[in-house]
This record gives sequence, structure tokens and C-alpha cells, in this order.
Amino acid sequence: MTGIRRLVAPVIFLSALVALGLSGSELSGRLGFGPLGEQAQNVLQMGAYLGTAWLLGRVADLALSGLRPRNRPVPKLLRELVSALLFLIAVVSGGMLLLGHSAGSALAGSGVVLALLGFAIRNVVADTLSGIALGLEAPFRIGDWVDVEGLARGRVIEIGWRTTRLLTRDSTYVILPNSQISRQRIVNYSAPRSEFRVQMEITLDHALPATKGAEILSAALRNAPLIRQTPAPDIRIQAIEAEGIRYALRYWLERFDHEIDARDAIWREVDTALRRSGTSTSVRRLRILGETGDKPTRPEANMNVPRTDPVVTEQTIPSQLQSASGKR
Repeated sequence: MTGIRRLVAPVIFLSALVALGLSGSELSGRLGFGPLGEQAQNVLQMGAYLGTAWLLGRVADLALSGLRPRNRPVPKLLRELVSALLFLIAVVSGGMLLLGHSAGSALAGSGVVLALLGFAIRNVVADTLSGIALGLEAPFRIGDWVDVEGLARGRVIEIGWRTTRLLTRDSTYVILPNSQISRQRIVNYSAPRSEFRVQMEITLDHALPATKGAEILSAALRNAPLIRQTPAPDIRIQAIEAEGIRYALRYWLERFDHEIDARDAIWREVDTALRRSGTSTSVRRLRILGETGDKPTRPEANMNVPRTDPVVTEQTIPSQLQSASGKR
């Protein structure tokens, strides 16, 4: 009922203009005026344009208000943009009509003006329409932790019609145009739930049996703070490679902003567990050779050098390097 009442005013306004236009000659004769001139008729026609835009804007607002895509109301800005566009067309058409153009040329001219205006502010329009699309789709909400591919990762603190603002984990304030966000892949770490699983990898030496290695890493995960014990963290063997056995440590976190602290705590627990068991990560193997066909003359020729990175490689030093070192 309230929606119907909103249509009463524009309907009365249009009816009055129509009645004035039909009975204009008779009414002006009774009042002692001459017949309505062309300029007065143009003014009435411009009023009719504005009244039509008023009525259509109210009808569009009622229609869009009844829509609820994804159980969310249509943004108010979209309804206001429709009304503003209708009034802009009416004003431009009426102005050209007053300048002496016909109704058809006035409408065509208003289309050209709108096209030029749209081209001039195309970036603003793109950002605004993208903001409306984001409001309808709602891929994230204020307070969500998101990763916009190639742009930024942080917590959403404001969603505007032109821009979205994020606060990163380093307390950096990032302002992103909505048109850029809409073209990128968005990962939301807070929806549909704030819990999410993280996976870390580590390579241990072949000397440590896979079962024993999994037990050591599993104990380290159970002692690490910040991670959830339900669902329980687990260890998976990813591959047995030339460098060693590669394990995946999988665990759940309640919030995305705990990831860095949790990762640091897990690495500390893993280091403690490995040292306690007398185990280390895989080692880099160096094999020093003499001239071609010669065998190493010293027992120290084969050495296991502790790894300084998680990748194990076997390197063969050419005989030319040994010869060069012997000349010095």
C-alpha cells in the first residue's frame, strides 16, 4: 500500500499537464489570453518529460526494492542511479526542445550527450557499476580477510561504491578500485567460516625412516600453540625424492591473522623435536673427484655437508677445478 501511495504524486502531476494541454486553448480563451504559443507548448512537453521520468523512477524503485538476489536487498545506489538517469534524459530532451528541436531530435540528442558524458567519466562509471555488482554478489563483507590476486591481502574495513579499503597484516592501508577487484580472483579466508587449513612442507633425510619422521613432526604439531586440535593436525608424505623424503604438515587455524604466528611457532617446535631426536633435515652431498678415472686418495673426499636450504642436491666438482686448486 505504501508503494502505491508513492505513485500518486507523479500521476497527479502528469494528469494535470495532460488536462492543461488538452484544454489549453479553451482555458486561455476564458481567461482572456490568446492561444498557447509554441514555446508554451514546449514547456508543457518538457514538464511531461519530467513527470514521466518521475513516474518511471518511482516504478523502477518499487520493482528493484522487491528484488532480493542472494537474500540481500538491492543497493539503494542502484535505484538512485536509475532515477537520476531517467531525469537526466528528461532534462536534456526538454532543454533541446526549448532550443527549437523536435521531440525526436531532442531524444536523439540526449542520447549523444549521455554517450559523451559516459565516455568522459567511464572510469568512475566502471568503478561504480563494479561496486554495485560487488554489493549484489557480496563476495566479502566488512571484517573478512581476503586475498585479491595480484593486488593486496588484508582485512576489509570499508566497502564503497567506487573503492574498497583493506588493512594488511603490516597495518598498511590499501585502497583498491572496485573495477580492478571485479576482474581478479578473490580468496575469502573468512567465508563461509573463519576456520581454514594451512599446509607447510619440509624435507628430511633418507636416513630417517618415514614412519619415524611422521611421528616426530606430528608430535611437534600437537605441541604448537594457536592451531586447532579438532580437526586434528596430520602429516602426509608428499614424495620420496633424491633429496630426501618430503612431508606435508597440515593443520587448521581459527583466524587468518594467526597464520604468521602459528607458522613461526610450528617451525620452532619442529626444530626442537628434530634436535631432541638427533635428526636433521637432508644434507647436501659433495663428491670430490681427481683426474678422470682416479679414485679419491683421502677418506675425507666424500663429505656430508649439513644443508643450508630444504633442497638436497648432489654436485660433482670437475677435475679442472681440482687441478686449478692444486696449482695455487
